[in-house]
Amino acid sequence: MELDDPGRAAELVARIRSKPALMAWYEEMYAKYVEVLGRCPAGGVAIEIGSGAGFARELVPGLVTTDVLPYAGVDRVVDACRMPFADGELRFIGMLNVFHHIPDVEAFLHEAERCLQRGGRCLVLDQHPGWIGGPILKYVHHEGYDPAAREWRFESSGPLSGANGALAWIVFRRDRERFARLFPRLKLVSYRTHSPLRYWLAGGLKDWSLLPRWGFGAATLVDRALVGLFEELGCFSAVEIQRVS
Repeated sequence: MELDDPGRAAELVARIRSKPALMAWYEEMYAKYVEVLGRCPAGGVAIEIGSGAGFARELVPGLVTTDVLPYAGVDRVVDACRMPFADGELRFIGMLNVFHHIPDVEAFLHEAERCLQRGGRCLVLDQHPGWIGGPILKYVHHEGYDPAAREWRFESSGPLSGANGALAWIVFRRDRERFARLFPRLKLVSYRTHSPLRYWLAGGLKDWSLLPRWGFGAATLVDRALVGLFEELGCFSAVEIQRVS
């Protein structure tokens, strides 16, 4: 099946669930949703963008799952650049490995600024082109990757096949001043890297894994130690944004 075929959902779900170490990594990412939700206002709707074959709502009570593709089991079909929510309706927006697939992230951020209520937060979990991640994304990973791109938008071949794996780093780190200028109501709370090794050792969404479940705890300690020594060893980032006015 092609990457942009929503019929791949069952295949991807089965692949994720067949790899215990990868499941554990996803559970850790969804725990970050719960952590950030704890800092959000009590009222309002919490959504995930690009839910696809994930299982966030199993671990995040009340989460509304959305995707631009009509995957089976997704609550709503939503284009992140034109969200069907009222001004200030949302308390939380979460996304895991989705931001780098959005062909016009400036449009998405305008929508996030509009739809989030004051105090609401957005958590972007995405790729980071660091010392390990950069070479993997450039030479090994199948998705598009252009850390030198001057624009935040790109011509997309499809919701999953189109990508710039450096996009979160470009917007929130390299072009941080531009982000602050364009979106004065959105505050970049933090940009933290993580996971130098575990996701790749677990095989990602490929059909293989080099990391057994019993080794995940030790690999987690190694990952955290590496990032503690050198932040640029992290291959993924956790970006927290708050609407402040």
